[in-house]
Amino acid sequence: MATESFGFQAEISQLLDLIINTFYSNKEIFLREIISNGSDALDKIRYASLTDPEALKTEPELYIRITPDKDNKMLSLRDTGIGMTKADLVNNLGTIAKSGTKAFMEALHSGADISMIGQFGVGFYSAYLVAERVQVITKHNDDEQYIWESAAGGTFTITPDTVNPPLGRGTEIRLFLKEDQQEYLEEKKIKEIVKKHSEFISYPIQLVVTKEVDVEVEDEEEAKEEEDDAEKSKIEEVEDEDEEKNKKKTKKVKEKKQENEELNKTKPIWTRNPQDITAEEYGSFYKSLSNDWEEHLAVKHFAIEGQLEFKAILFVPKRAPFDLFETKKKRNNIKLYVRRVFIMDDCEDLIPEYLNFVKGIVDSEDLPLNIS
Repeated sequence: MATESFGFQAEISQLLDLIINTFYSNKEIFLREIISNGSDALDKIRYASLTDPEALKTEPELYIRITPDKDNKMLSLRDTGIGMTKADLVNNLGTIAKSGTKAFMEALHSGADISMIGQFGVGFYSAYLVAERVQVITKHNDDEQYIWESAAGGTFTITPDTVNPPLGRGTEIRLFLKEDQQEYLEEKKIKEIVKKHSEFISYPIQLVVTKEVDVEVEDEEEAKEEEDDAEKSKIEEVEDEDEEKNKKKTKKVKEKKQENEELNKTKPIWTRNPQDITAEEYGSFYKSLSNDWEEHLAVKHFAIEGQLEFKAILFVPKRAPFDLFETKKKRNNIKLYVRRVFIMDDCEDLIPEYLNFVKGIVDSEDLPLNIS
């Protein structure tokens, strides 16, 4: 089967034009959106496996893996989620506009922030904030492996994949980065963004890091030199001879080695039962949340169920912050998550201003996602 070409639906073309031709400062949200989509795909396969345990056999391990490739200026994001069939690719990535496409463009025109893109269900297209070309390689249990590709010029192509290694199951998104967006290939930058936005995703997020390790190899040159010396001075020391033979000269050389480093080891403790959490766990969570060096004074961990459902952990620090009475600062220190994805940390409606020393998180399962 040959490559098939499709045209983007008109609204999606307009959205892509808007993303590519407008200057946005916080381009880093593309990573949050793609990780969030990967997490949704993993949720779907996990849910499918409850009724069909065979579904997981094609790739039993559930993870999201980020691989920076500086040589090819490419950032790859792989998840072992449910994957997409050819029909899914055609419909979800280009020909059928989701109801959110138009709503999102209207919101942008009226001054909304690009970071809201995922809340309208079109987060995938944020990849074009940093990439000039995007490839999506995907394998669903019910279909072959396909490559979707587009440089956002109004069309995209879908080709049966005969060139890449088989995925087993899941999706790999390859972003060929623009010249001025190469910073997103740096380990430090990726770690920073994942910590900020996706630290509490419930699947392991792995970063492929390159490390230099010392490896001992036989030093052939030195061994050769010694042989030459021995030829010159024919002094025989019979006792040491066997020992010397066994002792080969080695030298240390640096070798580059790739390994997976898990970035989100801090699991969302607010989803657990308060009775199962130790004071030490609350303490280390508080420190990772607040960057405070001291323990907290008090903690309140609770869940609310009703018209809205949410879980929250609130901490009172031991000492008042130095800027307690300053007016030009953040109104509060409560981070808002929706289904464990960070949304914002300056939602003024969460807590009155006079309690702005309280630190914590609120995570809702069902807040409407156009909350901003």
